[in-house]
Parts: sequence; C-alpha cells; structure tokens
Amino acid sequence: MVVNCEQVWQEVSNYLDDGVEPELRRAMENHIRQCQRCTTVLEGTRNIVQLYGDERLFRTPLGFSWRLRWKLAQNLPSRRGTAFGWLIAAAAVGLIVGTLTVASSSARSQPAMLSPHAQPGQNIPDGLVVLVAAHSKVFHVAGCTFIHDKEGGIQSMKAAEAIQAGYMPCVRCLGQYLSSVASAMIRKHAWVLA
Repeated sequence: MVVNCEQVWQEVSNYLDDGVEPELRRAMENHIRQCQRCTTVLEGTRNIVQLYGDERLFRTPLGFSWRLRWKLAQNLPSRRGTAFGWLIAAAAVGLIVGTLTVASSSARSQPAMLSPHAQPGQNIPDGLVVLVAAHSKVFHVAGCTFIHDKEGGIQSMKAAEAIQAGYMPCVRCLGQYLSSVASAMIRKHAWVLA
C-alpha cells in the first residue's frame, strides 16, 4: 500500500493514537521516512498533543473547583418537579391508560381471523346463509364458483356464526361487504380475479 501526503495528514492523529490498521501504519511510516513535510507535520502534531495533554500547563486558581460547582448549581434547574410538570406527567399516564383500554376493548369486539391477511366483513346480514369448506378460512354464498376443497365437505351456517368462528368473507362473492379500502382494491384489480 502506498500513501500520499494528504492521506498522511488526514490520519496523523489516528496514527499517534495507534488507531490505524497495521498495513496503513507501515505505509505511513515508509512515507514519513522519505517525506520531510510529513515528518514535520507528525512531529508538530505530536508536540501539540503532548503540550495540551500535560495537566501542568493549565493551573486552576485555588478554590476554582468549589466556585465552579456553586456557579453550575445556580444555573441548573432544581431537581424537584414543578406542579405543572407533575400535571403533564399525570395527563400522559391517563392518556396511555385510556388508549390501552380502548384498544383492548376494540380488540375483544373483533373476532380473531383465521387468515393473517383477512379483511373483516362489514354489514353482512347476520341471518345470511353461507357455505364453509372443511379446510378453508373463507365463507361463501351459495353458487360461488371459488369454493375450494369440495371433497372435504361443505358446511352451511349463518354469516354471524362464520364471523364469530373467525372465517372471512370471500372477496369474489361477498366483495360488496368488505371494507371500502378492500372493495376499491377489488374493483381496481377485478380483471385479475376474472
């Protein structure tokens, strides 16, 4: 590996701190042996680091430590919370508890769908008789041509029972009862389903 002057200057601090890879270190040493400018930059940087790293260079006046602490204590806010801060904290806790309560109650009202990609039906008449295949996750209306696994047996039940059991409506025969987002997607991609 060969390095130039600019690369040495960029890495001189890391070189002094032993923070360069061995291969780069050897290349820098070879370059520094041959280049007077880089030797000067290295020695100058080393001197500055040694000077400013020496604690004897900067002597603090007597009593500086306690005066600094006193001055910092004057400018820092007190550790005790204000009434306004406690009020905000209480409101935040109330908001979190309320959100969790609403979320858990809405989660209980929706049945767990058998399919992770299910769209729950909306406004499906409870008394509508639907068909469910034995190993299916979807319920259909009579006459739907997309019922699978007919050999395993088809069971009829009311739509409310199918929804409670976790089945989802068929997007082809019960598409009008899906959420508006899903219905729009079905209408947009109807040519794929045909």
